[in-house]
Amino acid sequence: MKTALITGANRSIGLETAKQLSKKGIFVYLGTRDLQKGEEVVKDLSQNGFSNIKAIQIDVTSEESVLAARNLVEKEQGKLDILINNAGVLGDVPQDSSTTSVENIQKTFDTNFFGVIRVTQAFLDLLKKSDSPRISNITSGLGSLALHSDPTWKYYAIKAVSYVSSKTALNAFTVTLAYELKDLPFTVNAIDPGYTATDFNHFSGPGSVESAASFIVKHTYVDQNGPTGKFFSNDIEDESEQSPW
Repeated sequence: MKTALITGANRSIGLETAKQLSKKGIFVYLGTRDLQKGEEVVKDLSQNGFSNIKAIQIDVTSEESVLAARNLVEKEQGKLDILINNAGVLGDVPQDSSTTSVENIQKTFDTNFFGVIRVTQAFLDLLKKSDSPRISNITSGLGSLALHSDPTWKYYAIKAVSYVSSKTALNAFTVTLAYELKDLPFTVNAIDPGYTATDFNHFSGPGSVESAASFIVKHTYVDQNGPTGKFFSNDIEDESEQSPW
């Protein structure tokens, strides 16, 4: 049985992604900062037929927490097949470039950017033990410099400096990591689930969590010939579904 870890998975898109992967017969570690809350979610899931999901405590901003999670996965599974770096924060608002403090920007980066690096580096040796390791970094169309430079883009006016720049940095990390691992059976991609109605945005997005999670699963659970180093967006309607960087 393949094993997946999803960070920030005790609710919303992360939770739905865990459910969809579970239905494919994958054992899923449901990553959560608060283990008790995660276990309550898993208890509810088990009562609804999900038997291969387990809560695991992981705070992506804490080296100690990440390493403890890594050691647990190694002890129980010996390897990891899928890592979905889903944990993310919006950051304090408003986020004007001219007034947002460095401290607030750093706080957002610690989860959205450094947290992804921290988790990925900690689990990389376990991923290398898989026959088909997959890393998906959950990003946003707001991380696209190309789109932010296009006045005709429908989200052009959203220039939240902390969140936007953290996702742009995440995209850059994805590209460099994919290149480094290109000669191994990895796929490493940035995946934008689209503007989705969640508590993250006060349920203002037009997309559903089911659609968002399905998109993540589609571009994560790919065969050995799957693309790597790409940026896929659920808000792009063309057939390639690749977003401009």
